[in-house]
Amino acid sequence: MIKRLVLFFLGIVALWLGTSAARAAEGTHPDLVIGAQLYDKWYAVLGVQPPEEDMPIWKRQSTNTRSGADTWRCSECHGWDYKGVEGAYASGSHKTGFPSLMILVPRLSEQEIVAHLQGAKDPAHDFSGLMDEATLRKVALFLKEGLIDDSQYIDSISLKVINGDPQHGKQLFEATCTRCHGEDGKKIVFRTEGVDEYLGSVAQRDPWRFLHRTRFGVAGTEMPIGYELGWTPADGRDVLAYAQTLPSGREVMPPAPGSESSTPAPLIGGPATNWWRGILTGLTAFLGTLGGSLLFFSILIVFAVIVVTIFRRKR
Repeated sequence: MIKRLVLFFLGIVALWLGTSAARAAEGTHPDLVIGAQLYDKWYAVLGVQPPEEDMPIWKRQSTNTRSGADTWRCSECHGWDYKGVEGAYASGSHKTGFPSLMILVPRLSEQEIVAHLQGAKDPAHDFSGLMDEATLRKVALFLKEGLIDDSQYIDSISLKVINGDPQHGKQLFEATCTRCHGEDGKKIVFRTEGVDEYLGSVAQRDPWRFLHRTRFGVAGTEMPIGYELGWTPADGRDVLAYAQTLPSGREVMPPAPGSESSTPAPLIGGPATNWWRGILTGLTAFLGTLGGSLLFFSILIVFAVIVVTIFRRKR
């Protein structure tokens, strides 16, 4: 009886350790993070200059008047909610009429996505001269494994968070984000098409982009990445809910040369996108999970000893 009880507890511990290790490895996949940042702005991730001319497919639409580098970004065509014309970019200055990835991607394998990015199905959608196959596979991995339907978190009319917990979001924000953004979110000034704004206004105006970058970071910069910190999508939602309470003060100022995107200047700190830092981040997360598992194991051992002692005394 005692031996069976001990074996039962050992089985639980083994299952716990195996599950924790798998979650640690899955939760810090560096290629998925890089793929998400490539979706954001691939040329910033690769440290290269984008083509000066518009992407060939851009001429098929006339509602989005942006030109040059922006036309080569996945996020500009398919949106931060990944729904293209079916989502937030169904209207407004970002509208292109391009399709929803949430509809297209489930029908395709990763290899088929790579082939599509290489122009196999549409020569105008060929990125093979700009990114090698290994890089395109990271984009495909993100599209297959990283897309989330944010309609469960964001009201498409009011742009407010649905069922968020601002207090929980505040705790996560203060523990991770205030070092760079400040307590009021005004430490970093974002430049968006000739307008200076703060984190609060970004969260209120474009919550889908906020969630994407909270999960996966900003392309070409170093910042704490929710995905690598173990944040769930609900955690990101809560941070967004709190960020929407921060000051938004949008002040129109003369455009700064070469600074019309909403990407902040590179920051020091947080997980990097290179493979070595990615390995270290994953290892750190694994060891942290392993430490918690060992604590759990120790508690079970103590409990087993107590049970054995009680049985012996009864005998």
